[in-house]
Amino acid sequence: MIPIQTEPLQSVPRRVVDTYLKPGILNLAALPPLSLYVHFPWCVRKCPYCDFNSHEAKGDIPEREYLDALRTDLEQSLPLIWGRKIVSVFIGGGTPSLLSEQGLDRLLSDIRSLLPLDAAAEITMEANPGTVEATRFKQYVASGVNRFSLGIQSFNTKHLQALGRIHDANEAMRAVEIALACTDNVNLDLMYALPDQSVEQALDDIEAALRFEVSHLSLYHLTLEPNTVFAKYPPALPDDDASAIMQQQLQQRIREVGFQHYEVSAYAKPAHQSRHNRNYWEFGDYLGIGAGAHSKISFPHRIIRQARFKQPASYLQNASNGSVIQEEHEVERASLGFEFMLNALRLTEGVPTRLFVERTGQSTQSIEAALQRAEAKGLLVADHQSIKPTALGQRFLNDLQQMFLPD
Repeated sequence: MIPIQTEPLQSVPRRVVDTYLKPGILNLAALPPLSLYVHFPWCVRKCPYCDFNSHEAKGDIPEREYLDALRTDLEQSLPLIWGRKIVSVFIGGGTPSLLSEQGLDRLLSDIRSLLPLDAAAEITMEANPGTVEATRFKQYVASGVNRFSLGIQSFNTKHLQALGRIHDANEAMRAVEIALACTDNVNLDLMYALPDQSVEQALDDIEAALRFEVSHLSLYHLTLEPNTVFAKYPPALPDDDASAIMQQQLQQRIREVGFQHYEVSAYAKPAHQSRHNRNYWEFGDYLGIGAGAHSKISFPHRIIRQARFKQPASYLQNASNGSVIQEEHEVERASLGFEFMLNALRLTEGVPTRLFVERTGQSTQSIEAALQRAEAKGLLVADHQSIKPTALGQRFLNDLQQMFLPD
């Protein structure tokens, strides 16, 4: 399926577009960029704060069987995305760096043989420090990985132990060194407001990260997610005031050294924003393969979402039976405005107004009332050119996003 060119639509003023696109009618003039997400569900150990679809590896990981299932999954998905180019690949988990060099090479070879990858495609692989090996990482890069995302979380051994991580501070630093020896395109995941963490200790973590001169940082506030060990047995965490001071001082320090705070939790040096994640936030399309992976796929007159079987054993069994899809539904047109804004408002610079029309197929009139309410509360600025959260809107993002829920 070949997307229709979007240049004419981009140049049309908002008021003219609103005249011809009636609220509630899905009519995409072009299909959005398409990314591929690959989920690897196993970890050495499940962290007590983690609510992702990850499972402790007990015994040998069935690598060959899982790679077979991923190929089957991808082959069965081809009719939905036929002819569309892949702009980015993200291999997440779990701990994908548990894959052997040969396994990762086969995975990327299968992807290339079945899908047209953009020549400049960003190919990211998540890794945890306790599984980083120099030889293996060099081979990952030789196979095509050009970006690593390291789950550091902290450079303080005491805090790593409190988080249930399998690595210590020395292993964290060694992992960053190994990754940077392979590519300069490295993201570090860091957390703050950790059990018994002081503001000074949180700043120490940032200083340790900045000494490596990585190109991207992801900074997350530790939250007690439902159905996790931490939710059942809450640790002693910094109070709201201390957490707010941490956030303010960490953000200030990161900006001082040339990082752009371009998304709620993401900071990048120039030309190093995550293309894969930006595609999510700009309401682009993504095909997700692997246990528990989710997809959003657009067609000219509808958008569908899919979810794969979550448990690895169920996923493997259903792949062998010819169907890995556990759930599939069409996105209701009344929900498209909320779904778009749920993602787009995470971007600190906002998005062009035309992008709403292009990605939802609806007029901005469909969200005009919510835009006006948000502007009246000082949470958002919207005009014919862009839709952008204010500093207050970024601070109260959940409240701002909920204003776009359908009636």
